[in-house]
Amino acid sequence: MVQSMLKISMMRTRRGLIENLAGYEYRFLINMEIIKTSIEGVVIIGPRLFKDGRGYFFESFNQREFEEKVCKTTFVQDNESKSSYGVIRGLHFQKPPFAQSKLVRVVKGAVLDVAVDIRKGSPTFGQHVAVELTEENHRQFFIPRGFAHGFSVLSEEVIFQYKCDNFYAPQCEGAISWNDPDLGIDWRIPADKVVLSEKDKRHSDLKDVF
Repeated sequence: MVQSMLKISMMRTRRGLIENLAGYEYRFLINMEIIKTSIEGVVIIGPRLFKDGRGYFFESFNQREFEEKVCKTTFVQDNESKSSYGVIRGLHFQKPPFAQSKLVRVVKGAVLDVAVDIRKGSPTFGQHVAVELTEENHRQFFIPRGFAHGFSVLSEEVIFQYKCDNFYAPQCEGAISWNDPDLGIDWRIPADKVVLSEKDKRHSDLKDVF
């Protein structure tokens, strides 16, 4: 009898904890900050952090909430890269039928993340959005399909993670020059400090690609 009562008490306690956590999560998701940018569909996501003496907790991704607040898509691949100060990666995209949306964030360090509208016929074609993502602000940046993406490393070192809603397809790779003068992107890296891959040194300007 005592054992049965103890089990019931434990179950109730656990259920109460689960209910409290569920409510906590719900309030957190309701308060997730969705920041619209100057280009339709490109958004910044600012999570709400819960801090205490141990550190912090935040939910970095929730499929249901993402579909409700940003767009309906399913991410199928997660990638991570490590880079040092001055590295610029980009501007990359994948062509249909393997075009990709990306949800990007920084785990360590800081980057300037850039999305360029390359959708033919778009009223914002050739325009870009740049946002600083850091390990301190925990912001994420959503880049829809039809955009070229790149980032510059502002810190000594960065660990960068991103989700993709289509698989990597090398036969559909595309890119435009990181320093295309028509784009006018300020990467916030001195010219003599820029570090590029051999591949990224050879890309054409937007007007020559589209």
